[in-house]
Amino acid sequence: MKTSWRTASMVVTAASVLALTTACGQDNGTPSSAAQNVGATAPAGSPTTGAGAGNGYGADGNQSSSSPTPAAPAGKLTADTNPTLGKVVTDGSGLTLYRFDQDTANPPKSNCDGACATTWPPVPADDATAGAGIDKALLGEVTRADGTKQLTIGGWPAYRYAKDAKAGDANGQGVGGKWFALAPNGKKASLSSLPGLSVRKDPKLGDIVVDKNGMTVYRFLKDKAWPKSVSNCTGACLEKWPAVGIVKPDDTRGVQKKGLMGFTRPDGVKQMTVNCWPIYTFSGDKAPGDTNGQGVGGTWYAVAPDGKPVGAPGH
Repeated sequence: MKTSWRTASMVVTAASVLALTTACGQDNGTPSSAAQNVGATAPAGSPTTGAGAGNGYGADGNQSSSSPTPAAPAGKLTADTNPTLGKVVTDGSGLTLYRFDQDTANPPKSNCDGACATTWPPVPADDATAGAGIDKALLGEVTRADGTKQLTIGGWPAYRYAKDAKAGDANGQGVGGKWFALAPNGKKASLSSLPGLSVRKDPKLGDIVVDKNGMTVYRFLKDKAWPKSVSNCTGACLEKWPAVGIVKPDDTRGVQKKGLMGFTRPDGVKQMTVNCWPIYTFSGDKAPGDTNGQGVGGTWYAVAPDGKPVGAPGH
């Protein structure tokens, strides 16, 4: 099969590093455990997977090999944050895009036809444009066996999943052990693509800070930020609310840089702050996206990008 694709040079942008003051007790050094939660009890939960069929494509057994109906246009592609998978590529309708392990990226080639392409509709290349978080240099196309042009991202042919019903669904993740959500760079989406601290839009709380595992970050109203950071969560409290370890300022996205620093607790634990306020995760949150710690005891609240406690009375 003859294939065609576009190539473009990657643009390397030098990241600027902001100089932060040492107010609120920032340590000069960063320990090797940076970007990890001190006392975290478990890694992020496994993503939801669909039930793969015997044909290896995840297609229903009763589907025929007839040609699939024309796929909807791709529209503006966006890099959205999935609480389980990290950054994933979505189309103009918010639907997750996938890649197939039996395809190739160099050169681009699709090996999903017939019943496979019914369950996994190829994404048309014609109208695809790069939106927020998408590098247009990584967008290309491949000519399929039927002559249609399919979108490629980082060389990998892109698909939707027929069982994703609405924006944000990722039911195709891991199907048959061969299908995976696409990261913006064309690789398989994973939480490793999340920075040490970033911002997630929660449907109830709005913009809140999450750690590198996608877990919600909290503030304790009994703590202090000025003139130096002080944590009043010790002993059994710290077991229930693990301190977030030090994160380098350049390993954050969307979080206010002012007061973004670490300090050493009296117990020797290195803890991160947002706007000088100590931050924690909650042992009662079992999966990325959980906010079970919100409002606990009237003293624990999710952290906004500027360090304020989301929903706390008087704040």
